[in-house]
Amino acid sequence: MKKGLFLLCLLVSFSYEQDSYSDLIRTETKINLKWNKAYADDSIDKSLIGLKWALSYVGATLPSSNSGFSTTSSTITIDIKKLGFSESAQQNLLKLLAKIKNTSEYQNNTTVDLGRFVTLLIGASEHYYEIIGTPNTLAKILNQYTLLPQKGYINNSSVSLEHRIIQFSEQNGFNQVFLSEEVDPVSGEIYEYETIELLPNGQLRFGIFDVNGNRKNSADAAHSNAGKPAKCLWCHESTINQMFTPQNDYSGYLTYANFQSNLIGYRESNRVQKLALTNGVDFSQTQQHTLTELLYISFMEPSAERLSEEWSMPLDQVQNLLSGLPKHVYDEFPFLGNLYNRNEVEALAPFAGLTVSSSVRETSTTEVNHLND
Repeated sequence: MKKGLFLLCLLVSFSYEQDSYSDLIRTETKINLKWNKAYADDSIDKSLIGLKWALSYVGATLPSSNSGFSTTSSTITIDIKKLGFSESAQQNLLKLLAKIKNTSEYQNNTTVDLGRFVTLLIGASEHYYEIIGTPNTLAKILNQYTLLPQKGYINNSSVSLEHRIIQFSEQNGFNQVFLSEEVDPVSGEIYEYETIELLPNGQLRFGIFDVNGNRKNSADAAHSNAGKPAKCLWCHESTINQMFTPQNDYSGYLTYANFQSNLIGYRESNRVQKLALTNGVDFSQTQQHTLTELLYISFMEPSAERLSEEWSMPLDQVQNLLSGLPKHVYDEFPFLGNLYNRNEVEALAPFAGLTVSSSVRETSTTEVNHLND
């Protein structure tokens, strides 16, 4: 009798420990994101869409069941294990989550600002690269593809300050690479490389590499206006771009007309494939990506009203703290109001969040890498 009772207690204890361990694992894979209203028409539903696009940018397939998301009136909780990330992406994301949860922002509020989270995902180049799986050398990318012999030549780029030679592989479903060489038009010297790859979730994967083929955080501003991968995301809008300006024809390269036709054909084929996806973001809603941009812009350039929400502080107290700091209006989104720079207001916050890069899209004076610090 005593022996049976002991075994029963042991089993109950083991079951309790297992349940507690499972609860701990689930907690570690979840994170609470605080939505802070940033403009008059802002809503948590819009911000959830923006979040989904941001997660899709870094490889999430986002099951159509909406598994992995739960919301309240001001909080979105996500479970990294349920968003369709690769195992490698999950490990990097869980490492980032642990860093976030160790800040006073999260420990005081049990949440992290949604805009901060998105900025950490795509506004830190090394985070973007590691989560989405961009190899650290150009050779590792090109070894996966067979480039076609045809090449395009761009002498009038809307992005590069140099000329560009474009190579590409055949498109095979969600499998294709585009390789751009930034070249001096006189000497032919190559300054750097950029890559675009198609991903199974319908998004594009961007890479920037130096002349030796080593991955880098941003394009060299002396040769290109491409900026960081987040700027590529913003400019391409999940699409293979055609050329927007006429180009001269060069011997040994596709004519402008033929190259343009190829790009448009690849773009349209890829668009049809994306619209057929059953999981992920809604690629038929082509402007929803803007909701991601509003999340990181309103965080990096907040209004006093948004900071009042974020800091749980009366507006007049926030305005008093901000007095003397310069204000500006964001040209593309003037409805965001009078804005401040995150770099200048961060030290005034009543808690410390995980630091972000000083710019999302452009070369940063401060470029964070919390995955390897």
